[in-house]
Amino acid sequence: MSVPPDSSPTPHPDPQPARWERLSAHQGDVGGLGIRRALPTSRRRMIGAWCFLDHAGPADLTPATAMRVGPHPHTGLQTFSWMIEGEVLHRDSLGSEQMLRPGQVNLMTAGRGISHTEESQSDRLQLAQLWIALPDAVRHREPAFEHFPDLPAFLNGGFDTMLLVGEFAGHRSPVPSHTPLLGMDLSATRAAEATLPLHPDHEYGLMVLEGGLSVTLDGEPTGESRPGELLYIAPGAQSLRLLSGGGRSRALLLGGPPFGESVLLWWNFVGRSREEMNVYAEEWNGREDGGRFGEVHGFDGPRLKAPVVPPLKSPR
Repeated sequence: MSVPPDSSPTPHPDPQPARWERLSAHQGDVGGLGIRRALPTSRRRMIGAWCFLDHAGPADLTPATAMRVGPHPHTGLQTFSWMIEGEVLHRDSLGSEQMLRPGQVNLMTAGRGISHTEESQSDRLQLAQLWIALPDAVRHREPAFEHFPDLPAFLNGGFDTMLLVGEFAGHRSPVPSHTPLLGMDLSATRAAEATLPLHPDHEYGLMVLEGGLSVTLDGEPTGESRPGELLYIAPGAQSLRLLSGGGRSRALLLGGPPFGESVLLWWNFVGRSREEMNVYAEEWNGREDGGRFGEVHGFDGPRLKAPVVPPLKSPR
């Protein structure tokens, strides 16, 4: 999924966090589909290596509102697509062509450079699109694409839980990561309650996608979380209690140790300097064959052009 130019710079470092804080997501549009962007924001750029979180839908689609994201490049990151409702067709410059369906994850490792497209193939859609920043040691690696149709699913205190990445309660996701990460989807259709142990050295983000959840952190009520908000949890917390009063509810829990490297996120690139970003943008815009990013075949529309790189300051 491509980032609109107005969400590009990362001008300030993350503030010293409170024990927890509630952050508002930015409302936007990607490829014709309305989204809530919870990361990055001016107050919180990353959670562990997670550096980008869009929640798209749930939405009923028409031909006029279908999601169509034309060929665009990535570097220095992994795109992590979690499908909840509907179908999206992924194509990339490696020649991959993969339909993503509910309960499945697509993991695309950009490394030194890749390009791809995304097209909705259903009349209803809900998904989470995330990016993972690659550490310096592997950010120039060869690009790759992997599809994961089967993920660990289990009942957790009344919540149907799917482990997207990482380890939890004796379960391990098959999705690999270059830094310790946690990603979990928790859903319920009736009243449910669960207490989740947290790693004290990790930071976490809880984003409610549907319904509402009452949240308690180490015995301290944080209030009710609803769609359009991200609850950030600083390192040091021990447990998270979730309570759904009834009806449909769904939440995404992300976590990992604070990312120990200074990174820049601009447009569709994760890098380390403005000079790098200029090189990436000029190569993509200036070469019809995509240069290091390659070409995507099978999409009947134009490529997305990189905008002018603004002044950028590294946040952390």
